[in-house]
Amino acid sequence: AQESRGLGDVYKRQIFILHAGEWKVGSKMKDYIVKATAAQGMIRAFACTSKDTVEKARASHGTSPVVTAALGRLLSAGAMMGSMMKDEKDLLTLKIQGNGPMQGAVVTADCNGNVKGYPFEPVVMIPANDKGKLDVAGAIGIGILSVISDIGLKEPYVGQVELISGEIAEDITYYYATSEQTPSSVSLGVLMTKENTVDSAGGFIIQLMPHCPEELIVKLEEKLAHIEPMTTMLHKGMTPEDVLRELLNDMDLEINEKIDMQFHCNCTKERVEKALISVGRKELQEMIDDKKPIEVKCHFCNKAYHFSVHELEEMLERASNE
Repeated sequence: AQESRGLGDVYKRQIFILHAGEWKVGSKMKDYIVKATAAQGMIRAFACTSKDTVEKARASHGTSPVVTAALGRLLSAGAMMGSMMKDEKDLLTLKIQGNGPMQGAVVTADCNGNVKGYPFEPVVMIPANDKGKLDVAGAIGIGILSVISDIGLKEPYVGQVELISGEIAEDITYYYATSEQTPSSVSLGVLMTKENTVDSAGGFIIQLMPHCPEELIVKLEEKLAHIEPMTTMLHKGMTPEDVLRELLNDMDLEINEKIDMQFHCNCTKERVEKALISVGRKELQEMIDDKKPIEVKCHFCNKAYHFSVHELEEMLERASNE
């Protein structure tokens, strides 16, 4: 676990905890997010278990272990942050761009627990870090975290911060502190099996509301400093509710909502057709002139869509009539 000085002043007393996992086989638990409050609304909390979601992403993209760990952390964070949005049509996108061999990743989530994502480079093989864990920071490198909130306005809101570690949890904590002025503790973890499948995954986000008293901040810091890694707790069979009780059990914790979480991509052949038409008539004509069918894969789920030359000709005709 890594932590800084605390949860007080948003610029001077940030706290973040990042948990890495051991090589064990865990128990089955359906993916979901819980939303909670504590201390008469002075604290709001989110926690999730995301094993199936991360495993589906791993299988879809054929990711190596370190990329699975990075993408899995981002998926968990995206799903919890997406659940904070209000409207059914609102979308939250997390984008990491780094100079490491993974180059980055993109995750998109809505308020209903639907999340999808992809890495820029799915297979990265690098040595473990100095703690013997998967080197997510080394895979991502130095770069930028972008948080894009599309809430139906003319232009989406985009917040950007420099990556302070590449460990993702710390970087999201830093984003909340600098862009939203919200003191937060973010924990994200992915535990792999020896067969390189996902054993357990999940995370939590704890946030302090304005005017939170100092004694409550100190009490929470003490709890955060001694809590076990997220994946260790999930491996033991603890639920997201159990994790929040471990942290906030004597702070009048109230579980307010439970949301199913899943890797869900809304791509269709019709959507891909629109994307192909948008590339322009010249490009479509070049594809037709090759006289070969084409295959287009969705970035988010890696599903392949095939288009015959005849279908391309029909698309070109529609593009010419628009």
